[in-house]
Amino acid sequence: MPIGTMTSKRAWPGPTGGLGGSIWEAWEDPLGLFTDGLRDHGNYARFSFGWLHYHLVNDPRGAHHLLVENAKNYVKSRNYAGLKLMLGQGLLTSEGDYWKRQRRLAQPAFHRQRLAGFATTMAECTRDMLTRWDRDLVPGKVRFDLHSELMRLTFRIVGRTLLSTELDGLSREFGDALNTALKWTNDYVESIVKVPPWVPTPSNRRFRRAQTTIDGLVMRIIGERRAEPAGVRHDDLLGMLMEIKDEATGESMSDRQLKDELVTMVLAGHETTANALSFAFYLLSRHPDVARRVRDEADAALGDRDPELADLPKLPYAKAVIEESMRLYPPAWVVERDALEADEIGGFPIPKGGTVAVSPFVMHRHPDHWENPEGFDPARFVTPDPTRHKLAYMPFGAGPRTCIGNAFAMMEMQIVLPMIARRVRPELEPNAKVELDASVTLRPKSGVPMRLRAI
Repeated sequence: MPIGTMTSKRAWPGPTGGLGGSIWEAWEDPLGLFTDGLRDHGNYARFSFGWLHYHLVNDPRGAHHLLVENAKNYVKSRNYAGLKLMLGQGLLTSEGDYWKRQRRLAQPAFHRQRLAGFATTMAECTRDMLTRWDRDLVPGKVRFDLHSELMRLTFRIVGRTLLSTELDGLSREFGDALNTALKWTNDYVESIVKVPPWVPTPSNRRFRRAQTTIDGLVMRIIGERRAEPAGVRHDDLLGMLMEIKDEATGESMSDRQLKDELVTMVLAGHETTANALSFAFYLLSRHPDVARRVRDEADAALGDRDPELADLPKLPYAKAVIEESMRLYPPAWVVERDALEADEIGGFPIPKGGTVAVSPFVMHRHPDHWENPEGFDPARFVTPDPTRHKLAYMPFGAGPRTCIGNAFAMMEMQIVLPMIARRVRPELEPNAKVELDASVTLRPKSGVPMRLRAI
């Protein structure tokens, strides 16, 4: 149907709620609210958050219309404003012609063949972490937070592959700043009445200090790179991005553009990957038979050496474990858009300016598309169901705004997971409960408490 028209008169189903609608449930447990929305109202449900209406699409065909077929009619929702304040005009938050230009400039840096050299770095960083574990984490005796360890690992990997810089020594300062900024961003998103960031509240001051730390570190690295003698080359993503020129204008990215993209990539290539790996090892701890199969596959394919890019096709079960883990715990747990013009999805009207969302967390557990949807079964990705709609599984989004770093993230996880699994067995602490924190990303709320067990 033409953009800007609505022909449907179908009323959206959904909870009525009280004066504030479902706002309290959204603050308390958004995953539960959206999951209940599918159970109680079906593939299309509308929620009221105060005076705002929120349209949730739980149908892959509707998701295809929103994110692929009619993507031009939609922009990132107003809830991304907090991320934009944090990340600037990076690929995650920018729109329109500016986004198209930046995506076109950045895309060559993420071609698989250009990422091949990063596999060695990823394996080296993982091996260094395992060596440190051998020294510091006595099997069975030392309790540790696996999520924090993996955050440290992925931060080091992103520092070396993105910036050719050892960030491990800065991980606490930068990580604390990143966590502060992410918390502020999530609070900003959830606020019905948004206090402008320039108002000097304690929260805003903490955010500004964190932003100064993050931006200052990245701008310093860019400045050092600019000051190097001509002809010095770096085989990292920053070097690739600095080399690329716009074919139409001959211009390359400015320092500010580079900074926005790098901060976005640090967030996307660091925190989300650590989250996904944390949930994967949480699941392996609860399913030792699956962990054993990952270990046996790695031993057979690799022997005693580290994996290289050419080895990844020999590790299909490890890949299936990662894919199944992201089905149950997708780091990008919700995707939101605002309509530029009136539209219709699944026979239901979308008003101009209306917010529409797809939740991969809910879609990945939809009983119409997944047998035993709450169960952990990597076999379903070893032999995928050819009849399943493509967008029933979308851990990296869909359409023109699919995550540009999906190949990078998958390569990293396919290297890290089997390397750890064949050396040690992270085991969840008895009676430990891993709770979900559905903020900007889906992460373990209070970490993943574990002890190492010898193989």
